[in-house]
Amino acid sequence: MSNHSLFSNVRGDLASGLVVFLVALPLCLGIALASGVPLFSGIVSGVIGGIVVGFLSNSALSVSGPAAGLTAIVYAAISVLGSFEIFLAAVVVAGGIQILLGYLKAGSFSNYFPTSVIEGMLAAIGIIIILKQIPHAFGHDIDNEGDFFFIEKSGHTTFDTLFESINYIHPGALIVSILSLIILILWEKLPQLKKFKIIPGALVVVILSVILNEFFIQSGSNYAIVTKNHLVNLPTIDEISSSFVLPNFSKFFSSDFILISFTIAIVASIETLLCIEATDKLDPYKRFTDTNRELKAQGIGNIISGFLGGLPMTSVVVRSSANINSGGKTKLATIFHGLLLFVFAFSIPFILNKIPLATLAAVLIMVGYKLAKPSVFVHLWKSGYSQFVPFLVTVIAVVGIDLLKGVGIGLFVSVLFILYQNLKIAYSFKKESFHDGDLMTIQLAQEVSFLNKAAIKNTLRYIPENSKLVIDASNTNYIDFDVVELIKDFIHVQSKDKNIQLTLKGFKEHYNLDTIAFKHVIIEKNSSDN
Repeated sequence: MSNHSLFSNVRGDLASGLVVFLVALPLCLGIALASGVPLFSGIVSGVIGGIVVGFLSNSALSVSGPAAGLTAIVYAAISVLGSFEIFLAAVVVAGGIQILLGYLKAGSFSNYFPTSVIEGMLAAIGIIIILKQIPHAFGHDIDNEGDFFFIEKSGHTTFDTLFESINYIHPGALIVSILSLIILILWEKLPQLKKFKIIPGALVVVILSVILNEFFIQSGSNYAIVTKNHLVNLPTIDEISSSFVLPNFSKFFSSDFILISFTIAIVASIETLLCIEATDKLDPYKRFTDTNRELKAQGIGNIISGFLGGLPMTSVVVRSSANINSGGKTKLATIFHGLLLFVFAFSIPFILNKIPLATLAAVLIMVGYKLAKPSVFVHLWKSGYSQFVPFLVTVIAVVGIDLLKGVGIGLFVSVLFILYQNLKIAYSFKKESFHDGDLMTIQLAQEVSFLNKAAIKNTLRYIPENSKLVIDASNTNYIDFDVVELIKDFIHVQSKDKNIQLTLKGFKEHYNLDTIAFKHVIIEKNSSDN
C-alpha cells in the first residue's frame, strides 16, 4: 500500500533510523564546526529536526537537520550581528517567517522543479559526497564533514584536497574504510547474508571498526587511530553546559537583523522544497508531501532550535536518501534517528567518540553512489537531450558552485529548452464535478509542459476512491516528460490503491504507457496510431 501508519514497519524503520543516525552524527558536528558555532548546536538542530519536524511533517521519508548549504550564511551572519546569541534570535524569527510562508501556500513552488533538474541535483549531491568522503576514508581529516562547497575555506578546491589526501594516508583509517566498504557491498549483494538483513550493514561496520581499532590500540600498532580529528568528537556534558546560550533579541528592529532573518527563512525554505521534491521522487510508494505543511513544520522546528541554541535546519537530501535506501517507510525512522542523537550525544558521548571517521566515510560513500549511479545518467540520456542537457548542466553547476546556484542554473537551462520546443504553450484543463461513482474526464491540451504539473498533480490527488476516470490526450501533440512520469506514477500506485477504473485515451506510443499492464487500466489509441 502507498499509505503506511506510523507503526506499520517498526522493525524496518528502527533499523533505517539507526543508519540515518550514523550518517547524521558526523554531519551535525561538521556543519557546526564549519559554521563557527559550538558543536552541540549542530546536535540540537539534528535532534529537533528528527523529533519535532519529523512528527509535524507529513513527509514519510524526509529527514531534517542542519544543512551544509547554510554554513556560509551562518558564519557571515554571526560576524555581521556581532554574537551567536543575536544570531539565534534571527533563527527564531526566520522560523516564524517560514510558518507565514506555509500559510501563504508558498510550498506549491516546489511543483515547478523539473524532474531533470531534481535528478541532476541528486546525482550532484552523490558525487559531492563521494569526493568529500574519500579524504576521510584515507584518514586525511583536514576538511570539515559539513563542508560541501567546491571551493573550501582554505581556498583549495575539492579536487586539491582529494589529491592532497593521497600524501597523508593513515594506514589504519584506510584499512577500516576498505573493510567497511567491502562489508557494506557484501551485506547487500550476498543472498547468504539475507537472514542477517534485520541488522543494518552500517551498524555492523561501525561495531567492527571500533573493535578493530581497539585491537590496534591495545597491541601498540602504528595502525591505531587515536587522534581526535580522526574520530567522532562529541562534546562532553560539561562542554555543552558551559557553551549553552539563549537568543538575544536586542537588535530585533535593526536592518541587518531583519535582512538576515529573511535570508535564513528564504534559503532554508527553498532547500527544504528542493529536498521534499527529490525525496518524493525517490519514494518507492510515490507519496505526495504537503509542502505548505512542511514549511510550517520547518518553521516550528527552527523556532525551537533557535531558543535552545541550535543551528537553522532544512530537510536534507543526504539523510533522506539514506533513510530510503535503508528501508525506511514511515516517519518513525526520522523520529527514532532524532531520539538516538539525543540519547547518545547528551548522555553517553564517550561511546560514539570511539567511532573512526573512516568507517562513517564508507557509509556515506555508499549513500553517494546510490544517488549518482551510472544508471541514472543512462536513464536521462535515453530520455532525450531536452532532459539530459539540463540534468548534466545541473550536475556540473551544483558540484562546481553550490546547491542553490547550481539548481538555479539548471532551471534556467530547462526553461530555455521548454521555450525552444514550445514557443506557444497553451494549456486548457477540463474538470467535471467530483462525486463517487461519477465519470470524470481530464482533457489534455495540445501542448502540456512541466508548468502544468502542479494543476494535474492536485487534480489526480483528489480523485475519489472507486470512481471512473478518463485521461484524454487525443488532441495532444506534446506532453512534457515530467507530466508523463506523473501519470505513470498515478497508474502504478494511486489509481490502484484507490480502486479507480482508469481509461487512457489517445496517448502516443512513444510515451510507453501501453507497456503497463494493469487490470484497472484501459488504453484507447487514436485510429491514426494503429
